[in-house]
Amino acid sequence: MSKGRDLSFGRSVPRGRLSRLSQFGQLAGSVAGGMVAEGARRLSNGERPHLRDLLLTPSNVGRVADRLSHLRGAAIKLGQMISMDAGDLLPAELTAIMARLRDSAHHMPPAQLQSVLAREWDPDWRTRFQRFDLHPIAAASIGQVHRAITRDGRDLAIKVQYPGVRESIDSDVDNVAALLRMSGTLPKGLDIAPLLSEAKRQLAEEADYEREGRQLMLFERLLADTPGVVVPTLDPQLTTSRILAMTFLSGRSIETLETGSQEARDGAMQTLMTLVLRELFEFGVMQTDPNFANYRVQPETGRIVLLDFGAARPVEPATAVGYRQLLQAGLSSDRAAARTAALSAGFLGPAAVARHGAHVDAMIDVILGELERPGPFDFGDRGFVAALRDPGLEIAADSAAWHVPPTDILFVQRKISGTALLAARLKARIDIRALVQTWL
Repeated sequence: MSKGRDLSFGRSVPRGRLSRLSQFGQLAGSVAGGMVAEGARRLSNGERPHLRDLLLTPSNVGRVADRLSHLRGAAIKLGQMISMDAGDLLPAELTAIMARLRDSAHHMPPAQLQSVLAREWDPDWRTRFQRFDLHPIAAASIGQVHRAITRDGRDLAIKVQYPGVRESIDSDVDNVAALLRMSGTLPKGLDIAPLLSEAKRQLAEEADYEREGRQLMLFERLLADTPGVVVPTLDPQLTTSRILAMTFLSGRSIETLETGSQEARDGAMQTLMTLVLRELFEFGVMQTDPNFANYRVQPETGRIVLLDFGAARPVEPATAVGYRQLLQAGLSSDRAAARTAALSAGFLGPAAVARHGAHVDAMIDVILGELERPGPFDFGDRGFVAALRDPGLEIAADSAAWHVPPTDILFVQRKISGTALLAARLKARIDIRALVQTWL
């Protein structure tokens, strides 16, 4: 969720399917108009522009980001997911759209909010509280969060779902996929239907706040003996399928640690990476959304507050086995074993190895080389990223070598990659070999 940003801009959320479809129609029309104007300008200058250059102009980037931000729901959620998962590989213009979606802070105006609360609770819902702040403390893709004090003095965070979000998931995902196809980012022969189906299922689960409440209680129990983290406590009496009520836990954005000591940054990431390993190898369930806003830090204790369990999902045993085999091969510096493990688990497709074996081996060698370094791994040193990106882009340019891993691996890898990105942001130094050895 976006926290600490200006949340003064209230904007009513389009609710019905027709109104949301109309928004996408207006977006397509305005983008097309922008393309015509830009094409005329370039032709008058003697240029012969490509379609993609006309589509991804700065003005069109602004139009797309603003319209998706207005829609919220699955449209913005999918954009946020894409920007975290593939930001380094997307065209710069498309990355700009997704980055703006990450920072979106629109929220419901008070009249629409009160209508939602009256429908979910009852028209006299105010009698339950001493105080209910109508201005949200956070606004995100699927809902916004308000702080409230109950009649008996409990301090709560109340997450309220935007109206129409759940009903529009399928159409929103299809419309965002159409935008991606228009951008030319996706290879024509790539079958993304299974991914779209899984995205719709995942987003439907995230929009079920009663389900999230059960996940919240599960993680509170699983982490009860973990002093470095704290999880809110569910308030079941005020929770519905579209309202999630939980204890309010104070904390600062995890990014504020950027100005903290090396010890504080390392300690926070040690805690979060250990959590990922426990989720994967011990709990068998993982909160798969690595959005930085899902972590808060309490300066007085150093504890990390864990938020937003809508994306929690079981981890398939075969996925855990695949990661364990990969880690074992990596720590053994065995390139052939790493390649075999990656193929067996589904990280790699046979076509990529057959057509680009040298590039695959080069990428594996880069990773093995980093793992062989003595002492803590410096996540702030991103020199190896370019060494991975160049052969990776060569493989990605060959549509015949494209491979979609099993969806379970995609979600787990999303959490792992996002955690690594946070470690890079904080310039943390972690002894990876010692950390994972326990689980092998």
